[in-house]
Amino acid sequence: MALINENYLKLPGSYLFSEIARRIKEFQKANPQAKIIRMGIGDVTRPLVPAVIEAMHKAVDEMGRPETFRGYGPEQGYQFLAQKIIDYDFKPLGIELSIDEVFISDGAKTDTANFQELFGLNNVIAVTDPVYPVYVESNVMAGRTGYPDQNGQFEGIVYLPCTEENGMKPALPSTKVDLIYLCYPNNPTGMTLTKEELKQWVDYARANKSIILFDAAYEAFIQEEGVPHSIYEIEGAREVAVEFRSFSKTAGFTGTRCAYTILPKEVIAYDSEGRAHSLNKLWLRRQTTKFNGVSYPVQAAAAAVFSEEGQRQVKETIAYYLENARIIKEGLEEAGYKVFGGENAPYIWLKTPNNMPSWDFFDKLMQEAHVVGTPGAGFGPSGEGYFRLTAFNTRENTLEAIERIKTKMTF
Repeated sequence: MALINENYLKLPGSYLFSEIARRIKEFQKANPQAKIIRMGIGDVTRPLVPAVIEAMHKAVDEMGRPETFRGYGPEQGYQFLAQKIIDYDFKPLGIELSIDEVFISDGAKTDTANFQELFGLNNVIAVTDPVYPVYVESNVMAGRTGYPDQNGQFEGIVYLPCTEENGMKPALPSTKVDLIYLCYPNNPTGMTLTKEELKQWVDYARANKSIILFDAAYEAFIQEEGVPHSIYEIEGAREVAVEFRSFSKTAGFTGTRCAYTILPKEVIAYDSEGRAHSLNKLWLRRQTTKFNGVSYPVQAAAAAVFSEEGQRQVKETIAYYLENARIIKEGLEEAGYKVFGGENAPYIWLKTPNNMPSWDFFDKLMQEAHVVGTPGAGFGPSGEGYFRLTAFNTRENTLEAIERIKTKMTF
């Protein structure tokens, strides 16, 4: 008989956003006239910009002619896109990369979930709490943890609480850990780290031969000086950090699918005999075995993001979402809510009134204001009593949602 991977049985019955979708469906069925404004899942609403569309059309036309048709591309991505990523995203920051340190993929979620495959099951994992669920659940599926306790924390994972007391920023682990997941600007809290704060993590990783898995999917939303856009702005980070980036939120590629992982050759891990191995080589081996690359039209479209017109148009889109974030943040504060984030990220993290459980707040917000967000408890125990709203909506819906929250929510 076929036996299952029993690690899957350790997980909750459904993924966080699947449970949200289920509740919305039930509410909509019972209230068919309700106009629900969705500010939960981080999906964009602005269309792909004209420069991207033009490049994609051109690439599709090329695929229809024998002389320009392309079949399998390189699994790690076309050089024309990797070079633009280096030239536009990293060189202006003083960061030097080679083409073979850039890996194009179909999503940062995919890469952050898959990257753990390179490591043995006895590695100790550290995650911030609250945390993007994929970091935890991919390690659970792999068998790197025990079962969850009554708070939902998995045995074998070191949780680093981000609370109001510590400014929503995690302290360094008090015990030695091997793999550290960091996401900044943070999902879900919207908070950032300064260069000095991020340097502490790099120094810790270097001292303990740890690896930092740094999710920088929202770096384009950073507005403040002194907040690093890349972990490689920190001295020594090339030795200990892998960086994940995406076109999803910055250029509207959530449905188009294109991202990239930066993996310097200096990043190493060790075998049981203490011999060092380049993670760059291992990740290349993994990708060439399990992944056939992102389609040519999508990569051509992504490259257009770095054109003069593409840069201008994408920045306008980012500014649009940041204005939505400002409207949400200031509107909630006027309504008496305690709010975090919303300045360097498209996420607003609010404290629920009267310490209301976050799933109760979810139901109340949907029932009274017909607005949907994400319960903080879905991101971990330290998320309980908090709630996430996203700025990825139309201006009209954003304004209406805040007005509804102000006028229809009663406590």
